[in-house]
Formats: sequence, C-alpha cells, structure tokens
Amino acid sequence: MHRPWVARPPLDPKSNEPGFQTDLTRRFEADSAANSVLADTIRLESVTHDGFDAVFYPGGHGPLWDLAEDPTSVSLIETTLAAGKPVTLVCHAPGVLRHAKAPDGRPLVEGRDVTGFTNTEEDAVGLTEVVPFLVEDELKRNGGNFSKAGDWQPYVVADGLLITGQNPASSGPAAERLLQRLSGG
Repeated sequence: MHRPWVARPPLDPKSNEPGFQTDLTRRFEADSAANSVLADTIRLESVTHDGFDAVFYPGGHGPLWDLAEDPTSVSLIETTLAAGKPVTLVCHAPGVLRHAKAPDGRPLVEGRDVTGFTNTEEDAVGLTEVVPFLVEDELKRNGGNFSKAGDWQPYVVADGLLITGQNPASSGPAAERLLQRLSGG
C-alpha cells in the first residue's frame, strides 16, 4: 500500500540554532506525541482545504526556496481563503504569498494588512545577500500594507482570514490569534 507520507519535513538549520529557539519551540521539541505526528507528515500534494479548518505556515528560511515557488502551496492558500477558512503565516512564511492571487487575479496581499520577517531582521542574521528575496520587500512589491514592530518583538496582523506574524517571537501569538478566529472570536 502506498502511503502519501514523508519521514519528517525538513527543518531550516538556522531556525534550530539556540538563539532562534523560543520556549514554545523547546516545548514542542520535548513533546514526544507532537514529534510522533510530525514524523508521519502528509505530503503537500495530498492536502486540500477540505480536510482542515485552517492552514498554518510556520517560519524558517526554507519556505523562501520551496513553498514560495510551489504551485501546490499557492493553490492551497488560495483555495483555503476562498473556502472561508483562515490562513496563518509566520516569520519568513508570509513570503509564500508572493505568487498567490485573489479571485480577481490581483496579488492576494494587495491592499491587505500584512507583516513578516523584516529587512532589518534579515540583515541582523546576516542573510540579506543569501535569501532569494526579502519578505518585507516582496509583500510591499505586491501591494501589501506592511507594518512591523521592533526587531525580534512579537507582532501579529490579521486582515480578514489572513493572519501574519513578524518573526519567531510571533509564532505563539499568531497561533493564538488563529485559535481565536476558529472559535468564533
């Protein structure tokens, strides 16, 4: 029998360095039940919005190279929002919105309030010349109303069903905002 699973999704090595860990990521890594589920991750190609109440894209630099350019990822975002379900993206993950379109064909973020990893945060980690694009610049280029807090401060923006978080410190608050949305808040 063919299983549409992967062993475990790849982790951006930079995201796992001690300086980028948070209490929540340390708690997750110590959670054997969560790690067991993660070990049997469903391949993105087999996921549709039909089986889920929401979609959550965690951060790390990885999404800039793979999910940002993956038509399946773009389609999942577009169809989830079109189905009236929330999509939450944190840190570098808002960069995956770069090719997503609204139903009228315009960039999905055009005219919407968004945030993501800032240019100054990218500069602080020394990867401005390494990443394929800067999240802040890309969201602005596509017409997003980009706002931010100070570097490394938690900051979350919700615009309708689209929820974005600025950096690793925003992961917990973004998840909380998503749970509030799902509970009708």
